[in-house]
Amino acid sequence: MNIKRFVTNAIGENCYLVWDDSREMAIIDCGVWDKLKEEKIARYIEENGLHPCMALQTHMHFDHIMGLPFLHRRYGLLPQCHALEQPIYEAAPDMVSSWFGQEMEPLVPVGEYLVDQQQLQLGHTTIRVLHTPGHTPGGLCFYLPSEKLLFSGDTLFQGSVGRSDLPGGNVQDLLRGIWKQILSLPDEVVVFPGHGPETTVGDERRTNPYLAAYGTM
Repeated sequence: MNIKRFVTNAIGENCYLVWDDSREMAIIDCGVWDKLKEEKIARYIEENGLHPCMALQTHMHFDHIMGLPFLHRRYGLLPQCHALEQPIYEAAPDMVSSWFGQEMEPLVPVGEYLVDQQQLQLGHTTIRVLHTPGHTPGGLCFYLPSEKLLFSGDTLFQGSVGRSDLPGGNVQDLLRGIWKQILSLPDEVVVFPGHGPETTVGDERRTNPYLAAYGTM
């Protein structure tokens, strides 16, 4: 499995390109804000002969969705997310306007709502959808069992967890979901978060102070 990370905006959001030897590619959380970065991503895709076929969203906060109009214009992709993210998505333009004083491009429609334990096929690789609410109501992680890879969005970070003080957040749901859906995976699973460096399930189980304080529920 091949993974290319782009840090897409001033908030340090990680956008991931993921593909196997079929060259079919998923784009996870495209938060790109500017045309130069859009062209950098497009050039990488084209130079490597990749075929974008999925726009997967761990959640719909503004810093993870700014590149969705670009993906739709360039590749005809529509985002796939949990149904509970629709209100978060629709509120994003007002949040960007009030926080940053700038306008977002018009939102593109959601292409498909995903559900917990759904199996997606990317080339020869299966992606399992894991519902992990708490940062947002419809937060998702994407797990590749055959590769032992997990894309955790803003649910779990290296040494930390996602914030739960934004609208729709719930700290109990967040920590419960991490214990149930993520820490039940093998220690060697590599975790690629929505911000910051990668980690492993085992490292977070052993050393993450937020999880140690909470207990195993």
